[in-house]
Amino acid sequence: MELQKTPLKDCFIIKPNVFRDERGLFYETYNQKAFEKTTGLKVDFVQDNQSVSSKGVLRGLHFQTGEMAQAKLVRVVKGKVLDIVVDIRNDSETFGKSFSIVLDDVEHLQLFVPRGFAHGFITLSEESIFSYKCDNFYNKASESGIIYNDATLALDWHLPKEEFIISEKDLELLTFEEVLS
Repeated sequence: MELQKTPLKDCFIIKPNVFRDERGLFYETYNQKAFEKTTGLKVDFVQDNQSVSSKGVLRGLHFQTGEMAQAKLVRVVKGKVLDIVVDIRNDSETFGKSFSIVLDDVEHLQLFVPRGFAHGFITLSEESIFSYKCDNFYNKASESGIIYNDATLALDWHLPKEEFIISEKDLELLTFEEVLS
């Protein structure tokens, strides 16, 4: 396992050791001892989620607030997505900054998203299977998010807007400024 830094404080990329031969490939999607040794973090993941999406499906930018905030370890099982995170921690040196990365089923990179980040992705391939571990349980009362087209963040989702498929719930998310107030 190799750790790669991102421009955002506490957010990093994990490159697993992938073993390939004529049969295909094998890699560990998660190993607690290797994760702790490589990252220096002790994270107790308690929930594992998976979504299946078609091209253009945009999910996010979601987060949970207060005691129910979640750190996530995200990866793509099938297909390709553009994954975006935004640091919304008021006391962070990278507050308000975003980072994006293409995650796919070829390189098998994973992204560690710390607590205090808004997170979302859009499917770039015909279909994607997206998997993520959380260190806290989902809590509807603590759920919030930032609208995908927030003017302050000016995020590039890599697809034309007319290809987006967005849930009604995600179309009603707050602006970055509203989240701060």
